[in-house]
Amino acid sequence: MASKTNLPPLPPWGAAAAGATGAVVANAIVYPLDMIKTRLQVQVKRKSTDPEPLMINAEHYTSTLDAVKKIMEDEGPMGLYSGIYGSLIGVASTNFAYFYWYSVARTLYISSQTLPKPPSTAIELSLGAAAGAVAQLFTIPVAVVTTRQQTQPKGDKKGLLDTGREVVNSDDGVTGLWRGLKASLVLVVNPAITYGAYSRLKDLIFPGKTSLRPWEAFMLGAMSKALATIVTQPLIVAKVGLQSRPPPGRQGKPFKSFVEVMSYIIDNEGPWALFKGITPQITKGLLVQGILMMTKERLEILFVVLFAHLRRLRSEKLQKATEAAAAKVGQVLPVVVK
Repeated sequence: MASKTNLPPLPPWGAAAAGATGAVVANAIVYPLDMIKTRLQVQVKRKSTDPEPLMINAEHYTSTLDAVKKIMEDEGPMGLYSGIYGSLIGVASTNFAYFYWYSVARTLYISSQTLPKPPSTAIELSLGAAAGAVAQLFTIPVAVVTTRQQTQPKGDKKGLLDTGREVVNSDDGVTGLWRGLKASLVLVVNPAITYGAYSRLKDLIFPGKTSLRPWEAFMLGAMSKALATIVTQPLIVAKVGLQSRPPPGRQGKPFKSFVEVMSYIIDNEGPWALFKGITPQITKGLLVQGILMMTKERLEILFVVLFAHLRRLRSEKLQKATEAAAAKVGQVLPVVVK
């Protein structure tokens, strides 16, 4: 296959399509882990004075394996896939928007330099954060609805649209679809750290290499995502708490900010509870990021070759049309004999 260095660069929407496709494939494969980590993150240890939970899952999970076992027993295998359709829609839209704006911003930055060179780590992080913020503004409603679906009890399962109506009909109204926006905007540092670390690790471990082998892309993706997840886990837990139904101890009163969620968790479970669900979170992150970057690298090469082929076909078609027009003009014009 032709090298990427000998082919025209991939347009932003091509990079976005490759990234979104890779993200959907990766998240579909590991979706049960996403379900489990959400269930683990929203549960809060009940006190003896707390009312009996009526509208959320009363089951308490002690570990990832315990959650798998209890969900399978209570809801069957499909319980591990609650909310998958909404989740994949959100994944596709978020990643398409992220990779598109990241590609645009990075290209503009490099072209603005007197001597074009790769951005520094700080610039990579800034570009990633800006792209992530733009993506979150448009896609967070899907994340809110998906989180609600993942935490719905067995007897209260609803579809994507019905769950969305439930959120809109709550006390927050339409703005409820943007619950956790502030936390999400802060969390743009997660993909920023991830892709910034990926770019820097790629330059350090594989200097000068433009096309990575699948296992190389997987390794770099996994390493960068693990670092980002450990740094941002408390905010991830707080965001899930904001977007899900409030715990029994709140008596139906929703949280107002991610700081309030974190304070509630620390008061009831201690500071280490801010890292609950980190095992499936990191496992999911490692697999998703590894598969995503591995798939994205392959798709980008495929798209580059495809675009080059289409450009060549268009050029050949244009050349034939020009030659045909020239031949036709030659037939019409009179021949001048000197």
